[in-house]
Amino acid sequence: METISLSGSPVAASIDLSRGTNQSGGRVYNERLVLSMIRRQGALPKAEIARRTGLSAQTISVIMRQLEADGLVLRGDPQRGRVGQPAVPYSLDPDGALSIGLKIGRRSSDLVLLDLAGRTRVSLHEPHPYPSTAELAGFVKRGVDQLRDGLPPPLATRICGIGIATPFELWNWGPEVGAPAEVMEEWRNFDIRAAVARETGLETFLRNDGTSACAAELMFGNPAGHDHFIYFFIGSFIGGGVVLNGNVVNGPSGNAGALGPMPIHHLGEDGRLSTSQLIRFASNYTLERQLRERGVDPSAIWRSPADWGELGTVLDDWIETVAASLAHAIACAISVIDFPAAIIDGAVPVAVRRRIVAATTEHLGRIDRQGLSGAQVIEGAIGSNARALGGATLPLLANFAPDRDIPFLAHESVRN
Repeated sequence: METISLSGSPVAASIDLSRGTNQSGGRVYNERLVLSMIRRQGALPKAEIARRTGLSAQTISVIMRQLEADGLVLRGDPQRGRVGQPAVPYSLDPDGALSIGLKIGRRSSDLVLLDLAGRTRVSLHEPHPYPSTAELAGFVKRGVDQLRDGLPPPLATRICGIGIATPFELWNWGPEVGAPAEVMEEWRNFDIRAAVARETGLETFLRNDGTSACAAELMFGNPAGHDHFIYFFIGSFIGGGVVLNGNVVNGPSGNAGALGPMPIHHLGEDGRLSTSQLIRFASNYTLERQLRERGVDPSAIWRSPADWGELGTVLDDWIETVAASLAHAIACAISVIDFPAAIIDGAVPVAVRRRIVAATTEHLGRIDRQGLSGAQVIEGAIGSNARALGGATLPLLANFAPDRDIPFLAHESVRN
């Protein structure tokens, strides 16, 4: 496989991510910093890159020559009309690196092929009544072979890895998944990362599906450019992520921001106050169950995430419960870290997401938040495909981003 020069480890976490460095290991860091800047800002000439990074013009010239030789950036047409030499903008070369994302879900699995510019080249979708280890391995083998076979041979060598986005401890959710106990028990001792590495021969990364979706929002959504936010993704099971200083926070076990288990107070049917987890109130599986209890076919929820049709008062009641629970979770989160933004996305239609955001904002306004900073509730920009795209971002982050948490990502990878 062709070697891409930016596969080295980044430098220490103490470096300011907005500036270049001359410390040991700084060359790789500076190259990653430039790539990240171009991805966020669009095409930039060398003089502007030097100004933003604080690196010398000579250093930037060396970096751009290397990145161009590695096939990671493209030289644009000279911009004339100004005094002096015409500026030549540099942009990311979409063919510079490719990455595969795998999402393992309650009702379906997905594979996506992502390029360096963040464009989805191909996506494959496989519905299933419940996830099983054997069917997953078969889908991965067939799907990755199909993705590779559809690429010219030189481009196929530019696939830098595969990232897996999956709920952690899937075996604990048998009743919610609706699968036989023996099928779910297989997941307990199933090493997903090793199995995918074995089937594909690619360097393999594993993350919680909510954290992965958060990474997709940070890299390819987040139009307001927030560097600090808490993120919720409403899927079959709600999850989420934490972004601080422009980086996804993984935590020592990789489970930071797994917001589903957050305790939520609520009134039971008997009128007594009790506590349960956020996942019990703000997940799609609860809507599915409620629809079934009222004699409504719930299959549209997972077959057509973009259009649920008319679900009536069941949907209205569910949105209110979701919004009240999310408002409580946001208030708890901002009491620990003063997030200026809470981003809500999910495998829900855009109109439903918009209603949830509006209702959450309203419920949050009713909570006594004296002494707390305000947090704006914002719609996510990616949608139902965020988990698969987030999986595909993991190899790109590990290879090309000056992210403080990337050493953890790299150490948690497996190469067959």
